[in-house]
Amino acid sequence: MSKDIETIIFDRLKLDILQGKYGPNHRLPSENQLADAYRVPRIMIRKAFEKLEEMGYLYSKQGKGRFLKSRHQQLELLLSGKESFSQKMLEKGYDVESINIFCKKIDYEESIFQELGVGEKDRVFKIGRLRIVEKRPIAVHISYVAKSIFLDIEERGKEIVSMFEYYKSKGYKSFDSGKSVLSVSLPSLEEQTLLDCPPLIPLLVLETNCIDCISQRVLEYTQIIYRGDSFKYIVK
Repeated sequence: MSKDIETIIFDRLKLDILQGKYGPNHRLPSENQLADAYRVPRIMIRKAFEKLEEMGYLYSKQGKGRFLKSRHQQLELLLSGKESFSQKMLEKGYDVESINIFCKKIDYEESIFQELGVGEKDRVFKIGRLRIVEKRPIAVHISYVAKSIFLDIEERGKEIVSMFEYYKSKGYKSFDSGKSVLSVSLPSLEEQTLLDCPPLIPLLVLETNCIDCISQRVLEYTQIIYRGDSFKYIVK
């Protein structure tokens, strides 16, 4: 029964936040005030507050209470592998930065190698970029690229911040994407660090590829991890 009451209290507090009862950096009622209002033990209010903190809604100040975080404007994003993420954001007038965070050879993974259309003996490299928009880290782009298609990828991969610009430098001009797979997950410890997010912020994971329109060659297989609280997603 107590679990049901805890859920009801959490849901009511979350609804108050979503409906705008509290403004950015507004101090919420204390644990004691809410415990009296709901006629429940203080521990139930504390658990609800702690869960809301983990979901990124609140922050604490020692000795002062809990406050509502400023909710950043959600960015509209067309989910597509045809265009550069940075270009999409720049066209909307946002300040965008991309940082190369790794380039490393991967061991054989059948699904990835099949997506690229290469054999087990080929060398495939995993290139990661962190996307920062308006000073906030909000996405991680991971591209899998075969060395048999791009001979200099091992050397160049460490400095690439835009795969589309790299492909254009190789003579590819227009791009398409095949099927896309969407899934939702919670961030790993590494993803929490990279995206500066609490453990209960949902992540949207897009798996797709990039295909050269003329030759129909698969240039890369891609996994993109978006902070679920930072975007409004457009699917066409």
